Amino acid sequence: MDSKRRILIVGGGTAGWLAAAYLARSLGLPDNKHVEITLLESAEIGIIGVGEGTFPTIRNTLKFLGIEEARFIRETSATFKQGIRFTDWARTPDGDDHHHFFHPFEAPFYAEGAELVPYWLLQDELTRPPFAEAMTIQNRVAEAKRAPKRPDESDFSGPLNYAYHFDAASLARVLAGRAAELGVRHIEDLLEGVETDGERGIARVLTREHGPLEADLYVDCTGFRAELIGRALGEPLKSIRSILFTNRALTCKIPYASTATPLESYTIATAHEAGWTWDIGLRGARGIGCVYSSDHLSDDRAAEILRAYVGAAADDLPFRRIAFDPGYRERQWVGNCVAVGLAGGFLEPLESTGVVLIEAAITMIAELFPHSGPIDAPARRFNQLIAARYDNIINFLKLHYCLSQRDEPFWRDNRDEASIPERLRELLEQWRYRPPGRFDFILDLESFAFFNYQYILYGMGFRTDLSPGRGDFPNVRAADRIFARIRSFGERATQDLPSHRALIDQINEEPERAFAL
Repeated sequence: MDSKRRILIVGGGTAGWLAAAYLARSLGLPDNKHVEITLLESAEIGIIGVGEGTFPTIRNTLKFLGIEEARFIRETSATFKQGIRFTDWARTPDGDDHHHFFHPFEAPFYAEGAELVPYWLLQDELTRPPFAEAMTIQNRVAEAKRAPKRPDESDFSGPLNYAYHFDAASLARVLAGRAAELGVRHIEDLLEGVETDGERGIARVLTREHGPLEADLYVDCTGFRAELIGRALGEPLKSIRSILFTNRALTCKIPYASTATPLESYTIATAHEAGWTWDIGLRGARGIGCVYSSDHLSDDRAAEILRAYVGAAADDLPFRRIAFDPGYRERQWVGNCVAVGLAGGFLEPLESTGVVLIEAAITMIAELFPHSGPIDAPARRFNQLIAARYDNIINFLKLHYCLSQRDEPFWRDNRDEASIPERLRELLEQWRYRPPGRFDFILDLESFAFFNYQYILYGMGFRTDLSPGRGDFPNVRAADRIFARIRSFGERATQDLPSHRALIDQINEEPERAFAL
């Protein structure tokens, strides 16, 4: 009897190679003789690369995999990301008058016995600083185009929380190299068919050059095609277009005017009449994409919006159009097949949730992996957890849209109560009288903390009325002193931290001295 567990990952890209490397590291390959991991991919199928942004969880993932931060940055054209700057989301721009707010990765400053959020809420709305500026130094640091860390600080650490922008195809190559080092077998071949059986799910996959391949667990990383979980097993996609309307993206990359052009250390998300445009700064180019709803905007009009955003540089640039159906499979582990990445679902590029969901899925697969017994033993629990995570992310993304006061049809439709999930409606009603708190959420089912909701709510101008209970917050002077300290620390940090461009250039030009080991 063969006691070896064989895992076959079908599809490469970020999802496939991240799953391969993570499972190999978690299961102890190549020392573990009871597990075998193979990845099948075809060079004929390119990488979608819908988004090139991450959430701070990626630092722990890369650290766990044993990938040095400086190497990752050099080989993926990566830059640091300290959050997202939202422009024109709250209201329609009026000439040169544009509203903007910042969603930083750093949590709001907390002092023992002095919760600051209520004191900010009780300040005069006309004179108080924006929420993120009042609550954290990261707003000032990012706006000053400073890096979140210094050159001599160790891998994946620094005074401020951060993630990265990166080139998706390059990241896949880095992960593939690490997976090979960890003992993953790589087969480059074309998937030609999938045979199923009535009991386990997948019987075997058929390839052009290597013939049939069999495994105990099949991991579907075939992207939107969902060759195993969707086409072979027929697991349906649950559409959420009645909640999140965007289903198209038009993308391009433009070089900088100069190699010395300052680098932003946040994603820029600029709202337009029927969606939004991302602007991501890599080391050598900006990745830009117009996200929109085909029900509210034609492809031609989306191209006009993207050209207007990019300016004259767009004249000679090719645009790439990506169509997607926002939604997810409620059962992503069926029999001996589990989906990771786009095969399991995709919501939209906002807040970089694509990579976050890959990380969540592979972490759970590794933790729940059955070393003996039925291979589908964890399926029910996995499906419950991943579906709940998708639902909670949907609520968080919808929050960005339903609070807007823009007057175009797309935005009016987003304010329609029928399009807002019941759970989110309930929370919004409660948050009219108190700010979001940790007991609103179950940590293991969430990708975003309560303070992430605070940044979006109060950045968009949502009102929480604490005035009837003003007497419950008597420490106004102490709070004002802390607000002043945050301002002072922010100003000092903009002087102490290096410019983002300078640090990225140093990492690339002097790799042996870029980071302490």
